[in-house]
Order: sequence, then C-alpha cells, then structure tokens
Amino acid sequence: MISVAELNEWRNAAKAKITAGNAQGPAMRIVVGYATCGIAAGAAPVLEALKRELASLGKTDVLVEEVGCIGMCQYEPIVEIYAPGEQKITYVLMNAEKAARVVHSHVANGKVVAEYTIGAATGEAKEGEVLPLTQTAFYQKQRRVALRNCGVIDPESLDQYIALDGYQALTKTLTQLQPGDVIQILKDSGLRGRGGGGFPTGLKWSFTAANAADQKYVVCNADEGDPGAFMDRSVLEGDPHAVVEAMALCGYATGATEGYVYVRAEYPIAVKHLEKAIDDARAKGFLGKNIFGSGFDFDLFVRLGAGAFVCGEETALMTSIEGKRGEPRPRPPYPAVKGLFGKPTTENNVETFANVPQIILHGAESFNCLGTQKSKGTKVFALGGKIQNTGLVEIPMGTTLREIIEEIGGGIPNGKRFKAAQTGGPSGGCIPESLIDTSIDYDNLTAIGSMMGSGGLIVMDEDNCMVDIARFFLDFTVDESCGKCNPCRIGTKRMMEILNKITEGKATMQDLDKLEELAYHIKENSLCGLGQTAPNPVLATMKHFRDEYIAHVAEKKCPAGVCKALLNYYILPEKCKGCTACKRACPTNAITGSAKEAHVINNDQCIKCGACQATCKFGAIVKK
Repeated sequence: MISVAELNEWRNAAKAKITAGNAQGPAMRIVVGYATCGIAAGAAPVLEALKRELASLGKTDVLVEEVGCIGMCQYEPIVEIYAPGEQKITYVLMNAEKAARVVHSHVANGKVVAEYTIGAATGEAKEGEVLPLTQTAFYQKQRRVALRNCGVIDPESLDQYIALDGYQALTKTLTQLQPGDVIQILKDSGLRGRGGGGFPTGLKWSFTAANAADQKYVVCNADEGDPGAFMDRSVLEGDPHAVVEAMALCGYATGATEGYVYVRAEYPIAVKHLEKAIDDARAKGFLGKNIFGSGFDFDLFVRLGAGAFVCGEETALMTSIEGKRGEPRPRPPYPAVKGLFGKPTTENNVETFANVPQIILHGAESFNCLGTQKSKGTKVFALGGKIQNTGLVEIPMGTTLREIIEEIGGGIPNGKRFKAAQTGGPSGGCIPESLIDTSIDYDNLTAIGSMMGSGGLIVMDEDNCMVDIARFFLDFTVDESCGKCNPCRIGTKRMMEILNKITEGKATMQDLDKLEELAYHIKENSLCGLGQTAPNPVLATMKHFRDEYIAHVAEKKCPAGVCKALLNYYILPEKCKGCTACKRACPTNAITGSAKEAHVINNDQCIKCGACQATCKFGAIVKK
C-alpha cells in the first residue's frame, strides 16, 4: 500500500525523468503518435528509423517514446521533439527517410527541418519558418481537459501518468473528502454526460449513492458505435489511467466496490493499454483493498463487446456484461436502482470519466468557467468528412459550428460549399448551412433538431445528397436493431423501404407523408434510445432539405448527382477529343464513336459505374 508522501516523491522523480535537459532527464525527448491512426498511417517504420539513426550516432541520452493520438489525424505519422529551453517542434507526414533526416539535422546538429513541420504542411508558415503546433488554427481555439495527456505521455507508463498529477485526485478524495463532497463538486462543476443525452453527472452519481445495497457497481461505456466517432478509443489508447482513476472516484462517491469497462473488441490497442493500466494500478495499490489506508476497496475488470450498436444503450450494455444477449430493458427501474446484476449501478462513458480527476483535483470552478450557462466545460469531437483538417478536437462548449468548420477544420476542400454537418451519428441530425453560426451545446443542438451524441461530427459539402445521407444512417440502425420491440424492428425497415423508393425515383408525395408519420411513431413508441432516435437523420433532413426530397419524388432528379437510379452520364461533344479512353474503360460497351470524333453514351446500356468520367482527362463527361 502506497502512502501519500511516497506518491508525492514518486511524482517528482517521475517528472524529472521525462523533462528534457533536467539533471535526471533525457537530453531530448522524441515522441511518435502511436495510436490507431498513427499506426495505420505508417508510424512503425518511422519509430524504427528514429531508434536506428540515434543508435548509429550514439545518442543514448535521447528518449524515444510512443504516445497516443496527437490530434491532427490526416497529418500522421506525427513526430514531436521536446528539447530543453525550446519550443516543442511538430513534424508531420513522416516516413523513415524523413525521420532519418530529422535525427541527423535536428537532433545531432540543432537545425530544425522546417519543410517537414506542421506550419509548412498546413501552409500557415512562411518558407523556412517553424510554426508551433499550438499556434496553428487547428489548436488555437481548443482547450484540452479530457485529452490533456493524449499525445503527451506514454500510455503504458504509470510513471508518466503520475508525473502529470496522476492519482492525485484519488489521493485528495480518500484523505480529505467525504463521498457527498465528491458528488457536490461534480454538481457544482456542471459536468454533463458526454455519451449522448447530457444528463448531469453529479446528479446521476447521487441517485446511486442514495440507494443502499450490499453491492454496487460502476460501469464505463466504451462501446462507441457511432460511425465516424473515435473519441473514446483515443482516450483509452492515450490516457487509460485517467479512466481508471475516475472510476475509482465514482466507486468511492457512490459506495461501489467493483467496476467494469465495456469496450468493443475491435479496439485492440485500447484494450491492451487499458488492461495494462488496470494491472499496474492494482500492483501499486490504486485499486484493490484498503486504498491509501482509507478502508475503501475498489477493483476494475474489462469486458469485451462484439460490436453491437445497441449495446451503447446502458441497460443493453449491462445485460451484455452479464453474459446475456445485448437487449435493452424497460425503464424504470433505472440502473441507479436496479442495474448490473440487479444492483445499483452508475454508468458513464469514457469522455465523461476522463474529465472527473481534473475537476476533483482543481475544483468545480476550473471546469464550470468554460462553456455556456447550461453546458459547462469542453467537448471532444471526431471531426471528419469533407473538411481540410480531420482529427480529434476539444473545444469549449459554446464554440460555433462556423468556428469549428472554417477555423479549426480549415474549411471545405477543393473550393466546395459547406452544405451540412451531421452530429450524433445515426441518432443525430443534420445542421444546414443556414445554421452554421449555431453555438454548439446540448440545448442549442436539441432546439434545431440535432443532438450532441458522443461527439462524431461529419462535414458534408454540395456534392452530398441529403436523402442518401438519411438512407445511409437509417440502413445502419436497421442492421443494428436488436429486434426486441416492434416499432424499431419493423418500423425502421418500412422507413428504409420508402427511402429506397425515393432514391430510385419510384416514390410519390404520399410516401413523404407516410415517411414522416412513421418516423414520429417510432420515436414515440420504441423501447430504448436506439429506436427512439433512429428517425432523427430522416426528420432532420426532411426539415432542412425538403426541396431535395421533392426533387427526387416530383422531378425524378437527384440535385447532388448521387442517387444512381436518377442519373445519366452524358458526353459534351464540344469537349470530347475522341481519344477513346472512356470507350475502352466502359465495362458494358455503352459508349460508341470513332477516334478523333465526339463519342456518345447509350444510357439504356450504361450501368452508371462512373468509370468513363474517372478516365476522361478533358472534363467532357458529366452526370445529371
């Protein structure tokens, strides 16, 4: 069992070990983004090249480490160098050759390779100028709380978590605070659940605390099934101890002695880092019996999910942990009364827990000074789709969608026009261009027919068909419905059939009325949140883009040129050079014409694969 004094000594020693230029630390610290995004982009050969070149130069005093997601995912692999008395340097789009040059130029001779740095990649720096990552548009408006350690520490090093005040919140709590004090701090902070509905975290914990039982549980929802969402995965990959510490704090506050992290098996790196964090915490006495001599017992376990979207719903998740088919239960009773194994249970998602240690350590005001009146703090978004800068962003609540799209995200590529942003995944809705100045918080998004969700934010441009977008998300929820209740199991399929008719040009105006009526019926009568929110993408697109639905039905046209059944390809004779490239590319021989003469497409024979348009170098083929 570790004492408070020993923990403080450990923290000071651990911090010295990673501080470049310190007497006990390395001469220089080099970190490589080694989360899923970095590895997929080729971080492994970069890491190997750094170590190889450093060894060849005899640079044994330079520390090279793997860290979690640094944030700017499209610029992976990313390497960052910490040198004493200098600004951190961020190198992007690295490969083994570039890594070798950085070692010989920057590490060995102190000459930064400016053309590889973030400023050069984003076009925000002049030639030869080195722009710090924190001064890029991507980072300037961010405020990192949940992601504070991601991309900074080695996630498999308990030492490094301790160095940055790790487990100090747990120490403070067990030595200075009563369970009710912890809950009150969370209430005062204004922290709301980051998993979707935004229920006040302190209030949720108080419900469980108020129920007496011989056994209580804490559950972390790390299932994260929304398409395009990877916030929770990134936290577990980059800072797993923050979640372990937060769950122990929750256990103390609510009277629970056991916790479970339910994480999807498709997240192997997150699972590996989480399991090691739990083992290390248990070995050092941060989990187990009589933590810090306080008499408080708490232990954690990992349960793998098979990837069922419905298991993101809290009662279905708990049913799955129990070893049963993941299906939701009727509520009430709520989990605070009868949850996991029939006992009082507190459930929050990864991002919610990641905020807790900082709030407890620094006080409620450190968190509630950020955000809006009803939505305090920050929110992590996975920014993707038709946007220049993709990746993880953490912004204060109240930041406008325009700021996210145009400043942090860098705008829409290829000069295209912003059309909509999808928030909340299959359970959310689309925010149109007319509402781009909406301040992002729970209540504002609900008011315009969308929702925060877990934090996926997918950007769409003028080339996206909103009917097709609604069909895509509904197709996902049809597949993921557990089938327990009729409105969701049958109703979403009927909605899908109508959407297919619309995209195929076979629907009538009456079908639009049926679609809307059915959507509201499913929302009002489904058993759980999956069914209740499944119609949201359809209702939101019908509200903001009804003209596109009408065009599909009345004019048999897809304005965005996406729905194949409503498209035809044409060759513009004034642009066609008669090169025959399109004719040779066509798999059905639907194109006729002689060399050096304008060609023609037989649309009865055309399968609308787009091979001709992709092949044409003169822009002579259009679809409409």
